[in-house]
Amino acid sequence: MTELLIHPDEARAIAEGRHGDPFSVLGLHKRGGKWVVLGFDPGAETMFVLTGRAGKPVAAAAVAGAPGLFAAELPKKSAYRLRWQGHGAEWEGEDAFAFGPVLGELDEYLLGEGRHKRLWQVLGAHVITHEGVQGTHFAVWAPNAERVSVVGDFNQWDGRRHPMRRRGGTGVWETFLPNIGEGATYRYEIRGPGGALQPLKSDPVGFGSEHAPANASVVRSLEGAAWTDGDWMATRGAKQNIEAPISVYEVHLGSWRRAPGDRMLSYLELAEQLVDYVTDMGFTHIELLPVSEYPFDGSWGYQPVGLFAPTIRHGTPPEFRAFMQAAHAKGLGVLLDWVPGHFPTDAHGLGRFDGTALYEHQDPREGFHQDWNTLIYNYGRVEVSNFLVSNALYWLEEYHMDGLRVDAVASMLYRDYSREAGQWIPNKDGGRENYEAIALLQRMNTVAYGEVQGVMTVAEESTAFPGVSRPVNHGGLGFGFKWNMGWMNDTLSYMHKDPVYRKYHHHQMTFGLHYAWSENYVLPISHDEVVHGKGSMIEKMPGNGAEKFANLRAYYGFMWAHPGKKLLFMGCEFGQGAEWNHKQSLDWHQLEIPAHKGVQSLVRDLNRIYRDEPALHINDTRPEGFEWIESNDAEAGVYSWVRKGREGDPMVVALVNMTPVERRYRVGLPAGGHWSEILNTDAADYGGGNRGNLGGVAAQAVAHHGRAQSAEVVLPPLSAVWLKQG
Repeated sequence: MTELLIHPDEARAIAEGRHGDPFSVLGLHKRGGKWVVLGFDPGAETMFVLTGRAGKPVAAAAVAGAPGLFAAELPKKSAYRLRWQGHGAEWEGEDAFAFGPVLGELDEYLLGEGRHKRLWQVLGAHVITHEGVQGTHFAVWAPNAERVSVVGDFNQWDGRRHPMRRRGGTGVWETFLPNIGEGATYRYEIRGPGGALQPLKSDPVGFGSEHAPANASVVRSLEGAAWTDGDWMATRGAKQNIEAPISVYEVHLGSWRRAPGDRMLSYLELAEQLVDYVTDMGFTHIELLPVSEYPFDGSWGYQPVGLFAPTIRHGTPPEFRAFMQAAHAKGLGVLLDWVPGHFPTDAHGLGRFDGTALYEHQDPREGFHQDWNTLIYNYGRVEVSNFLVSNALYWLEEYHMDGLRVDAVASMLYRDYSREAGQWIPNKDGGRENYEAIALLQRMNTVAYGEVQGVMTVAEESTAFPGVSRPVNHGGLGFGFKWNMGWMNDTLSYMHKDPVYRKYHHHQMTFGLHYAWSENYVLPISHDEVVHGKGSMIEKMPGNGAEKFANLRAYYGFMWAHPGKKLLFMGCEFGQGAEWNHKQSLDWHQLEIPAHKGVQSLVRDLNRIYRDEPALHINDTRPEGFEWIESNDAEAGVYSWVRKGREGDPMVVALVNMTPVERRYRVGLPAGGHWSEILNTDAADYGGGNRGNLGGVAAQAVAHHGRAQSAEVVLPPLSAVWLKQG
């Protein structure tokens, strides 16, 4: 009898987990003029169909040749549940195959076109009520799969139990599993082309993950966020544009500070401790090294597997939102380090996701990073591009991130990045530019700025690629800002040298002004400069202990007065002695040493003055805000320049002495009158010798440096002095 209801080949395919369209077989269907329920559970020996509240259980017949598959006739179409018995146990519940699809026609159309801006709203795992029943809707893109199943503790990780429904030509598979909710762990079991089972895969659009080294996805609800940061969100645009004072504190959450027992701090602890510290230090922004879920601590987050999941290392999505709320309540912006340039080869990740090169290129000359042993996204595939752009929008919308710092942009822009001849494939015009990556970055910036008010994007880009921070409609990549890697490399190279030799390299400190207006620059002293044997900032400085600290203070005085927004990695603000180690806390005990405490006090004051003085930030990206007084005095090792704001704003003159000799230095001034000494890195509060100008200098009608007015200024050894008009 049951053989007439289902073909034996189909029955075996269901029982063996090979059937590509299980919803056409399982569940309630009309067969031979009768309503028939076909149910499958490989652990069952008998099955009953329960209809109505008091309906008598209908015994099902086993289908020959297909263990666990049962069929039962119903007198009419009706709602039902299934009861199973086997091996001394009994269980019952809703039949997942009784539910219709969740995704609508518009979703299907946009998914097929690769134009669904908010991909996370349809893919991933969503706790919903569907057809009157609570459960979780799962959806995943795997176009070349023969079968996709959701597996988890709820079905003994058995891919035969919950195979999914293919949605037309989109390549998306979906299913609704009743009574599965928040906190359930799951993966996808995928039969690739030819029936080959892939390693169990985490959800590419999963919102949560297990603690490493476990790596299953975890059902996390995005609903119910009660944001209270409306005022910040409405006004942040003015705090994130080229005229704003932007001073960024870059943080690796796992090693900024540890709790007793060497435990990582939670998002809730960071919401108090980190936010309060950054506020006290006067920074305007926190930049988080990647917090998208990642399997290996040693990657610092730069090899992410769960792009849509805040790492569970510090807590759950609601707790991460609480961290964001706390930052915004204190007037701090938060930037996310975003990694669209590559992804790791971990078996549970995106690599050969459905048994084919789906997210990556098939050819390793296009799809494999030799430097990092990682895979490269296929930016030319519309679904992959949409996945990445949607992910950028996700963080901005769902977590109220204030901006994105995009990692390793140079590696994306050039097909021959870190490759020898013959190891790369030219573009269609025979060149090295990666047109598809360029288009992706342009689209990301267009969507981010177009969809979310007041955000900022920043590129870590180390080449001279033109127009990184130029608008897309003017031929640029569309970023708001670009890291000035050239400035960082040149100036650190200079600072590393013994002052005796600096006069031969004087223009390493001035060269950045030749191109300072070509992009909207951020001056970055990032994590990359204090790791992998490069030494800490204080270790880079020449001289004895006191001279090292004086050099560092002078350098920071140079940096904060230089055009460009500021970025400093954690620990650099107090001159940590050892280079950064991601496995442990910063050396906060060093603040008990006056020299370290002094550097911290200096950075706090640099941030305050930078914010308070329009001349130091209004024209950070425009040439009218800067004028050299003397850039060529290599013999004295002195640099002097003017910073200007809007018409009527007091000007600021910066002088920097990079030699260990005190100088009485006559400097031409742009105006007469009194000039207040608003900063001196040799102040006793900063650990210096307290040499200076007794609060300021008076301009004299003595021509110097091509100016009618000048003053003699005391420049302590290895110091920066700032003078303010008035």
